[in-house]
Amino acid sequence: MDKGKRKGLKIWLISIICALVVAGGVGAATASNWTGSGSSAQSPSALAPSQTPTATPTPAKPVTVALLPEDGASQVNPAAPVSVVATNATISDIVLTDSTTGAAVEGSLALGDASWKATGALVFNTSYTLAYSLTDSAGQTTQRTSKFSTVPASHEADAAMYPSGAFPVGVAQPIQWTFSEPVVNKEAVEKAITVTSSAGQVGAFHWYSDTLLRYRAADFWAANSTLSVDMKLFGVDFGNGQIGNFNKSAVIPIGNKVVMVADAANHVADVYINDVLAQHFLVTMGDERFPSASGYLVVLNDKQRHAHFVASTIGLQPGDPANYGELDVEYATRLTPSGEFIHQATPSALPYIGQVNLSHGCIGMDGAGASWVFNNMGVGDLVQVINSPNETIAPTDGFGDWNIPFEQYASR
Repeated sequence: MDKGKRKGLKIWLISIICALVVAGGVGAATASNWTGSGSSAQSPSALAPSQTPTATPTPAKPVTVALLPEDGASQVNPAAPVSVVATNATISDIVLTDSTTGAAVEGSLALGDASWKATGALVFNTSYTLAYSLTDSAGQTTQRTSKFSTVPASHEADAAMYPSGAFPVGVAQPIQWTFSEPVVNKEAVEKAITVTSSAGQVGAFHWYSDTLLRYRAADFWAANSTLSVDMKLFGVDFGNGQIGNFNKSAVIPIGNKVVMVADAANHVADVYINDVLAQHFLVTMGDERFPSASGYLVVLNDKQRHAHFVASTIGLQPGDPANYGELDVEYATRLTPSGEFIHQATPSALPYIGQVNLSHGCIGMDGAGASWVFNNMGVGDLVQVINSPNETIAPTDGFGDWNIPFEQYASR
């Protein structure tokens, strides 16, 4: 075939292919719009982009709150814990305030902000408001409040300690607490009081009544030692709803060991300082009607340079042969609340010191002896009366604690 025919045939074939392509395009377009049965084509709606379905919110976990004290509680011990513990929630914006003054009580969060407790102190006879926010697991926040009140003043218990530590005392001075309210829970009170001797002496408590407690060691305190007293009585339940209202500490200095031995039969008194004889005195003591009390007595915190004695204060009435009416004496150092002193003998008794007992129980000396005692013996120093026909001084007529055997003393 010549070149002209081959060129014509090629052009013809290209025309046929183009026509088929055009026809196929038209057919495809027509098929895409045909919705007849049996067609594999899809409707326009089926070809639309797919939509993401809306997620259902996860419900919040149940929230619970544990409160101490409970909302509305009254007579709450001010030493009791105040706390909030949340389950399935966190705590924020929490504040505990005095409902009257608005003063805030300090506190701290813990456990991932799910727990809070007060770290500041509460006070008696006060109402408190606790306000806080809770955020649950779904992020929702709610506000809550609770209220409570502490023990009223009528149930606030106090105690006074003697000696207080303001001055040194002698080796025979027990420690004494006088409580404002009767103590039922005695063991709890004892556990709240710690006494430490620098000399390592161990002592024991002894209750003389529900309001009177004392403490002493088996032997006299070591000379020139110290006693450290730590009282943690705040919040201690005394019983009957009475709550201790203070914490306090004190250091009590112990001085030299000063002991007077007064012999009623031989009419003499010897004073020993740190077991060395320092003074020897002639004395007159209680007569047969009023013999001096026997045993260990302790010098009290009462010295009178000029003392006025009245017989009626010891039960003597006008007409009684022993009634001395009223008289003045010098250099009086008290031994008992019931009226026994060391003092200068009256002028009528001075000639008889060292010979006969003429007093109503006191230890009478001449002026030099009485003034030496007045100036050199102090609170807590010891006076031992021997050879007197009178009974041993009562433990609570002053501090007669040392007349009780320690085993008995310690057993209450």
